[in-house]
Amino acid sequence: MKKTKKILAIVVLIGFMLVNLGNKTTVAVGELDLLKIASVLQDENILITEWSLHAREKMEMLDKVEIKDYTKELKQQFPNWEWSVQTSKGHSEAVAVLKHGSETETIKILSTPIKDHFQTYVIYEVKGQGWDQKAEESLSKRMTDRITDIFRGNATTFSCIKGEFNDKIDKTLPLEIKHLLAVLKAKEVEALKEDAFIASSAYSTMFSESVEAGEKEMNVQLGIRNQGMGGKTTIVVGTPIITIEY
Repeated sequence: MKKTKKILAIVVLIGFMLVNLGNKTTVAVGELDLLKIASVLQDENILITEWSLHAREKMEMLDKVEIKDYTKELKQQFPNWEWSVQTSKGHSEAVAVLKHGSETETIKILSTPIKDHFQTYVIYEVKGQGWDQKAEESLSKRMTDRITDIFRGNATTFSCIKGEFNDKIDKTLPLEIKHLLAVLKAKEVEALKEDAFIASSAYSTMFSESVEAGEKEMNVQLGIRNQGMGGKTTIVVGTPIITIEY
């Protein structure tokens, strides 16, 4: 029962906040929040195992010709990606995928008919495994180029990192969350706490974007899970919300 309540609470919280992200815009690409989170976790001796950056833009209402031209333009800019297009009852989905090393990049153009025009979302996502100096150095420049090439206006950006504590943590989960919130310069807005799992939503001065959580604002989420005796302790940090399963 506890597990069910926990899952429902997380789903409701994320769903509510996603609804309120429509008019939010991204910070300067040169100040990637992903790199800020990675730096904090590395300083805390946390091994980064998985990361993702997700950007999306709700475009102005387009007609069929404009969507076709926009898709063609992106195909020309990214000719080496694997492209596929599907249509059903007026809805169209163009997807491009590029895999290199441990990373996967994806572009999606999703269009749904509304009267004579289409509501269109453009989504870009890059996911990777592990983290090293080389990846960090190349990521900032590449993301700047990607977002400039793909999006026409301001894109909402989500950054998320999953990691493991290299050693057995010497604090209880509540104390560990409290410590990490302090390191992230964040003040807790709300939390879900169980014996082996804690999820916290907070507001940090490190990140410029925010979403509404009830009557308050938050821009970072943390989740820590203890796998039990002899098991790993994992952590997920995301801004403005967590987008990696935990």
